[in-house]
Amino acid sequence: MPRDYTGQPPTAFQRRPHLTRDDAWIKAFLKEARVGHIATSVDGQPFITPTTFWFDEENHLVAFHSNVVGRIRSNIETNSKVSLEASELGKMLPSNVSLEFSLQYRSVMVFGTARVVTDPAEARRLLYGLIGKYFPGMTAGKEYREITEKELRATSVYAIQIESWSGKENWEQRADQSDEWPPLDEKWFE
Repeated sequence: MPRDYTGQPPTAFQRRPHLTRDDAWIKAFLKEARVGHIATSVDGQPFITPTTFWFDEENHLVAFHSNVVGRIRSNIETNSKVSLEASELGKMLPSNVSLEFSLQYRSVMVFGTARVVTDPAEARRLLYGLIGKYFPGMTAGKEYREITEKELRATSVYAIQIESWSGKENWEQRADQSDEWPPLDEKWFE
């Protein structure tokens, strides 16, 4: 019978608590993760949108952007509760037991409230933070043109105020195996 999560925070009842990681690990992972998936919901319909993002550690928020019009902005303006998932996958892990097949992964889930950033100075700061994450050696006004007013008007910049998060890591070299079944041939682990 499934567990009742009603009234519980989104990070309650981790199924495999030994894989849970601490805040320092989560912060480091968010700084390095390349792609995130923003989950929004309107009228009971969930939407997941892949995006680049920047973790603003000082203000404990995640920033990302989209076009000035579209589904993600409409969804956030209707329902500001969102989540962000970022993950890294490693190798597939075979087993000699059906339910033990697994994979290496690292992941973070962020839960919070998103808002459209309306202050131009804050929007620029967040966009420059985002660019700096992915292109750390480049400088505005030197390698690329600084953000213009026109570009800012054509962009929606979002800030997710982080309310809770969780991080997990399963980077075992092998999945669990059973001694009640013949061991797998080593070729499956190459």
